[in-house]
Amino acid sequence: VQLQASGGGLLQAGGSLRLSCEASGRTFSRYNMGWFRQAPGKEREFVAVISWGNGATYYADSVKGRFTISRDNAKNTVYLQMNNLKPEDTAVYYCAAGGRGISWTSEGYDSWGQGTLVTVSS
Repeated sequence: VQLQASGGGLLQAGGSLRLSCEASGRTFSRYNMGWFRQAPGKEREFVAVISWGNGATYYADSVKGRFTISRDNAKNTVYLQMNNLKPEDTAVYYCAAGGRGISWTSEGYDSWGQGTLVTVSS
């Protein structure tokens, strides 16, 4: 599956943004979809994942209560709604698709989007 992320931008702390990730291919609904991010000088880290089966969601502690992951299988798209953004949320955000079990690590994903930059100013 090929992924195309979009929706990044520059905004002030406290603002909201919704990222989208559109997938190509007919089997999107069978993939667990995750969002990761990588801040300058840091390693890529897990943000959120939504399962393909029952739509269960899991979040990193740093974004819990502020970010919401969702998916629309009819549109082959996964979303990341980000509210109350903080400067520490500044990063390139990547979507990823995994065909195995739910994973919180990069190794659990087979396909990656190109990334979209989110910059939050204080």
